[in-house]
Amino acid sequence: MKMTMPPKEQKRLFVSLASLTIVAILLCLVYVIGTKSLDSYDPIVSSDSSVADAADASIAKADKQEMPEAPVSANNVSENTAQVTDTLSSNTVSDTATDVTEEPAPSAMPDRVTYAEGFYYESLSETVKERINGKSYKPDCIIPYEDLRYLSVLYCDFDGNTQTGEIICNKAIAQDLIEIFCELYQNEYQIDKIRLIDEYDADDDLSCADNNTSCFNYRTVAGSNNLSNHAKGRAIDINPFQNPYVTYPNGTVRISPPGSEPYADRSSGLKHMITEDDLCYKLFREHGFTWGGHWKSLKDYQHFEKKE
Repeated sequence: MKMTMPPKEQKRLFVSLASLTIVAILLCLVYVIGTKSLDSYDPIVSSDSSVADAADASIAKADKQEMPEAPVSANNVSENTAQVTDTLSSNTVSDTATDVTEEPAPSAMPDRVTYAEGFYYESLSETVKERINGKSYKPDCIIPYEDLRYLSVLYCDFDGNTQTGEIICNKAIAQDLIEIFCELYQNEYQIDKIRLIDEYDADDDLSCADNNTSCFNYRTVAGSNNLSNHAKGRAIDINPFQNPYVTYPNGTVRISPPGSEPYADRSSGLKHMITEDDLCYKLFREHGFTWGGHWKSLKDYQHFEKKE
C-alpha cells in the first residue's frame, strides 16, 4: 500500500531543507571570507627591532613605488667616478702633507756609483763643498776637489739602530770603503758615529773625543809638519775612543782621547776594540790597508790607511 505525505507536511519539509541549504551556503561564504582576511592580516609586532624592520620595509616599499630610479648613463658614471677620485686624492694629499715631513733626497751627481741600497759614492757637489770649505778643506789645501769623493753609508750604532753616515775620502779608495762598510753593516758591526769632521770644525781631538769615525781632514801629523794621510783622504779612524792613539814621548805613555785609557790595554777584551780577530781589521787588510795597531814606535788602533 503506497503511503503519501500530506501536502502540508511536504511543504514544511521543503522549507526546512531550503533553510538548511541556505545556512550551509552562508557558512561556506563566511569561511572563505575569513580565510582571505587572515592571509592579508599583519600581526601586531611587540619587539622594537621588529617594529623597526616593519617600518623600514614599509618605507622601502613606498620609496620603490614613489621614487623612480634616475636613468644611468656613461656620463653619470664618469662624473661620479671623477668626484670620488677627486675626493680620495684630496684626502690623500692632505694626509700626506700633514704626516710626512721628510726632506727631499739630495740630487745625485752624474757620476754617482750605487753599490747597494743605502751605499753610494760620487764627486763632491757644490753643497758639500760649501760644508767643508774653510774647515776640513783648508784654504791652502793642495788636494783638488776632483780627487775626493763623498760617500753615504748605513751602519749600526752602539744601540743596534741603523744610521746613515757620511764620509769624504780620496777617489782611489772610495770603492774599497763602500764595500767594507757595506759588509760591516750586513754583519751588524757596531760603529758609534760616522760624521764629516766638519761638524767638529775639523778639530780632530773633538771628533775623536766624541768617538766619531772620519776620514778626510787636511792636516799635518800631530807633532810634525808632515801631511797626514787623512789630508789626502787615504786614511780613516774607526771608533777612536775604544781604539785610542798611544804614544810614548820621553818614555811617558800618552793616551788619546782623554778617558780612553782602559782601552789601551788590548788584552782587556772590552767591547768595540779592533784586534786581529775583528771583522773590521780583516776587511781593511783584505783591501790592502795597513793598520796603526801594527806600528812599532806608537800605536794608532783606530787608524787604517792605504798609501799611493
